[in-house]
Amino acid sequence: MGKRIVIALGGNALGNNLPEQMIAVRQTARAIVDLIEQGHEVVIAHGNGPQVGMIQNAMTELTRSNPEKYIPCPLSVCVAMSQGYIGYDLQNALREEMLSRGIQKGVATVLTQVEVDANDPAFSKPTKPIGAFMSREEAQALVKERNYTVVEDAGRGYRRVVASPRPQSIVEIQSIQDMVDAGLVVIACGGGGIPVFRTEGFHLKGAAAVIDKDFAACCLARQLDADCLIILTAVEKVAIHFGKPDVQWLDELTPEAARQYMADGEFAPGSMLPKVQAAVEFAESKPGRTALITLLEKAGEGIAGRTGTRIHA
Repeated sequence: MGKRIVIALGGNALGNNLPEQMIAVRQTARAIVDLIEQGHEVVIAHGNGPQVGMIQNAMTELTRSNPEKYIPCPLSVCVAMSQGYIGYDLQNALREEMLSRGIQKGVATVLTQVEVDANDPAFSKPTKPIGAFMSREEAQALVKERNYTVVEDAGRGYRRVVASPRPQSIVEIQSIQDMVDAGLVVIACGGGGIPVFRTEGFHLKGAAAVIDKDFAACCLARQLDADCLIILTAVEKVAIHFGKPDVQWLDELTPEAARQYMADGEFAPGSMLPKVQAAVEFAESKPGRTALITLLEKAGEGIAGRTGTRIHA
């Protein structure tokens, strides 16, 4: 019997710009349709780190070019824009791949809002990388010119960081649930979702933040009562002593062992750490739930238990 699976796609599955994205989504679609062909129900969440940074930079330059005509674009609106154009490419690639295999299924991208706590301490401590990697000199210039917060990102260069509050609930969850129940392949929570918080009455206000897509995917998987959360990344398995001669790749990981490794500083913040945290949270949320961390092209083998790191209670 097929499983209900929520997939969290990393930035490597989408490319860094529009031409790269057009190419990348074709490979991504093939791996996802492999799972659909095996009879699984699939819901897809994705990141937007490079894309939302590109959009905000473009909107900032537009505002600077004519400040009397254009006003600054809120980060929450930039996230919404990224959901639209990433979803556009991804759903078309999925549709084309399914039709080429004779699979008649609809695909839909849901513009998804995710509620956060306005008092989340993350707002006072930005940690989420967005935008392209920069040199030290480029980063220093943005700190001086735009008062950005920047950090060195796992030895790959410097990136801007913004607030990353934890997701509380998916606003459009009923719509997503109805689509999944109707047999559609759904793309939701793009870029971690549009971060919003409640104000007076039923009003939702956009927040100046980016939600980590792995935590958003976990929240989505829990609310959809998924069987499995697959977090796709740039390595086949989770490792301890990563980058060292005594590196150890892990096939299985219990929540207890994961917490000990996290306490020991084994997983890089902003990189593997949130993936393991989200995987543990999902695995512990209900008996029988499993999280898998692996490469995009290894997702099918991972579901079959032949590779990846499986996290379960």
